Amino acid sequence: MATFTGFVRFDSATFTGAAWFQSATFLGPAFFDSVTFIEPASFSSATFTGDTRFESATFTRAAWFDSATFTGDTASFSSATFTEDAWFESATFTGDTASFSSATFTGDARFHSATFTGDTWFESATFTRAAWFESATFRAEFVCEGVSIGEDALFQRAVFERASSFGPLECAGRVLLSGAEFAGPVVVTVAARRVECRRTRWSATAELRLRYATVDFSHAVFEYPLTIAAEAGPFVLTDGRAMAEQGLVGAPDTVVRIASLRGVDAAHLVLAGVDLSRCLFVGTVHLDQLRLEGACVFDRVPPPAWVGRGPRFAVRRTLAEEQHWRAGRPGAARGWNTAVLGAGGVGPAQLEPVYRALRKAFEDGKNEPGAADFYYGEMEMRRHDREGTTRTERGLLHGYWALSGYGLRASRAVYWLAATMLATVVLLMGFGIAQDTPKQQATGTIPAGGGKATFEIDKDDPQNPSSDRFTGERFEKALNVTLNSVVFRSSGQDMTTAGTYIEMASRLTEPVLLGLAVLAVRNRVKR
Repeated sequence: MATFTGFVRFDSATFTGAAWFQSATFLGPAFFDSVTFIEPASFSSATFTGDTRFESATFTRAAWFDSATFTGDTASFSSATFTEDAWFESATFTGDTASFSSATFTGDARFHSATFTGDTWFESATFTRAAWFESATFRAEFVCEGVSIGEDALFQRAVFERASSFGPLECAGRVLLSGAEFAGPVVVTVAARRVECRRTRWSATAELRLRYATVDFSHAVFEYPLTIAAEAGPFVLTDGRAMAEQGLVGAPDTVVRIASLRGVDAAHLVLAGVDLSRCLFVGTVHLDQLRLEGACVFDRVPPPAWVGRGPRFAVRRTLAEEQHWRAGRPGAARGWNTAVLGAGGVGPAQLEPVYRALRKAFEDGKNEPGAADFYYGEMEMRRHDREGTTRTERGLLHGYWALSGYGLRASRAVYWLAATMLATVVLLMGFGIAQDTPKQQATGTIPAGGGKATFEIDKDDPQNPSSDRFTGERFEKALNVTLNSVVFRSSGQDMTTAGTYIEMASRLTEPVLLGLAVLAVRNRVKR
């Protein structure tokens, strides 16, 4: 437990053997600028009461600063090189500034449970492997602009009390912020393969601007507006340079994907330009107040194919949980996604309110065409829900789906209208149109002694033709009756008894189908 009083300076020195300063106390400034440590260097539990500098120092073997205490105004490791693991676990920096700017960590950098009271600078630092900051506490600014991390960046349960920014930084692996707490307004700018914010607490407004990342935001807590946005181009640093993204070369794309919003209160959440095709929504609170900006992408049903009893007409946006549920059903079509982790155990009863909430969110955003897909999904879940929907209601929903796709598939209603009109024409030609126009007949009696005569004028009953039913003339008459039925008008054509009932049925069904087609067109194009 050596004690160094006064100014200690080892500038440009070389320690060829192990440097052991464990539990040492430096009562004045301690400068180790450009020092080279050939063998392991240990400053575990050391105390530095004055300004401390290890600027441009080189640690060719492991360096231990665990449980060290830096109480001077400045503790600087700027441009230092740590060739092997660097241990700063439980270290305490109580001065105004702790700087690791432009430092290089070739091995793991471990800052578990470290405490930084003043501003902390990691600007342009390079971590070849993982950077460990689990349970670290940053009481002032945390500057990590231009940081490059080769593997994972671990900030689980870290506390950022006054950090106004986090990044821009580039991470070739995962940025783990699960359980972390941001006490003040902050802008997080990260380019990484994955960002995990499970149970992260945001105590003020926040903005996450991301590239490449898949984001797990489940059970995050925030009471103020929070935005997750995809950044179109590389982040720009304060000096005007675009941040290099060398660690992400080979990534399939720069798309930002949301993996989960389960357990989140979405009342203050804004998503901008992100991919939601694999996002888990079941369990999200106040989903109807979610704001979607820009081109937010959802998954879609597989391409139309013959499945089971008939064709699948709808090409619409769907949720990941529905994809997983449909893929697990007997006789499911190919193309439904089953690879979404955590989507199991969810069925129509759980998905119906999710679709309804998202529909309202789109409607509140004045995006009626977008809301139509989620209305379709809501109705689909009601149609398949055997627990919350009665058999009668399911029957009506099946009919509504088959006839017009819940009032959203105009082509389906038009097909049915055309088929009904064709059937009406054929039936009228075969059974409904009379062979000839019945002639009027007058019958009566003349009293024997003369006087007033009384006559009754009547018609013969219309008769079906015994042959030549399908002629051009009869087709024209049948078409005329059918077209008038579409607009709920009577053609005035002489009909057989069967033809009268056929016309009545067509005047009931065809206007309804026409109305469904018009309604479907309106629902798809209105703004």
